[in-house]
Amino acid sequence: FFFFFFLFLPFRNMSVQKKFKVGILGCTGTVGQKFIQLLEKHPWFEIGTIGASERSAGRPYGEVVHWTQTTCIPSAVASMQVKKCEPSDFTGCDLIFSALDNSVAGEIEVAFAKADFPVFSNAKNHRYDQYVPILIPTANAEHLAIVKKQQEALGYKRGFIVTNANCSSTGLVVALRPLLDAFGLEKVFVVTMQAISGAGYPGVSSLDITDNVVPFISGEEWKLESEPLKILGVLSSDSCEFVQAKFQVSAHCNRVHVIDGHTESVSVKLSKPASVEEVLNTLRNYKSSIHGLNLPSAPPTPIVVHTAENRPQPRLDRDLHQGYAVSVGRVRSCNLLDIKFTLLSHNTVIGAAGGSILNAELAIAQRILQ
Repeated sequence: FFFFFFLFLPFRNMSVQKKFKVGILGCTGTVGQKFIQLLEKHPWFEIGTIGASERSAGRPYGEVVHWTQTTCIPSAVASMQVKKCEPSDFTGCDLIFSALDNSVAGEIEVAFAKADFPVFSNAKNHRYDQYVPILIPTANAEHLAIVKKQQEALGYKRGFIVTNANCSSTGLVVALRPLLDAFGLEKVFVVTMQAISGAGYPGVSSLDITDNVVPFISGEEWKLESEPLKILGVLSSDSCEFVQAKFQVSAHCNRVHVIDGHTESVSVKLSKPASVEEVLNTLRNYKSSIHGLNLPSAPPTPIVVHTAENRPQPRLDRDLHQGYAVSVGRVRSCNLLDIKFTLLSHNTVIGAAGGSILNAELAIAQRILQ
């Protein structure tokens, strides 16, 4: 802990002297649109180039996108010509945000990293690569240090790949981090109620989801049972490998008729006893290692603890701290394990595009990206 505290000391209260030009891959999809929305007034980043499939390339963005966000398309982006997702078309960009579909993301992201572009990816393809972190700055900021080993091992010069987590994993690990640190974890049981925006657009058919709950999301339970172990694992002292956490996770994943916001009911078995009040205080007082860096997107508190017995709720709480905070409520004793609670996170902000933006901000703060 103290090593990483001193690592961050030189960069506290930092500001940037110039705006970084960013490229967005997969700009027409749901996550690509969210990148554009969140970056419109970002103090550190400005959109330089946008890319999508060949059928969209060569045309103005406003003509090819089916815009589904609640704000208007930024006028400067609406008139931008969409490029192919090829490194030669992104000359002048300082970094890349990837919202590409998993079916094409893998090779394209590697091509950009080889061409000296730092890539911040929302796709799953590289999450389990040996030297690629699944980064959530409010839970495991120290894992970004492995990027140097990635560059050395793969022959990248300026380029690298950093992934964010699956949207349902994100909220879970932020809530688990302080509990793991304070009490240790042995078992986690989680039931998700995941918003329809997590399926992209057009997503789940209205006839399937209206007046209904779909108790299956392809590949989701495996991700939720696997990703937290890497995210909450330990980076070796030489920053060369990850040692996975040892607790077990069992997940049930459900799609529900909510537009945004993943709700999760969680039960945990702790390694050492703790009262409900001790758990509540631990969650309330949690400060991640990025606290004090003044990253533009970082929430003032990673976890918002609710005391009302019927909170958190997606419609009321998903936008807390602009969607970058995780809400936790209904913390109580569990008859089967030790403690149970409900959490909520915004699946397209901290769980997707916003998570990648926060990752890039941290890379700048650590001088990994200059």
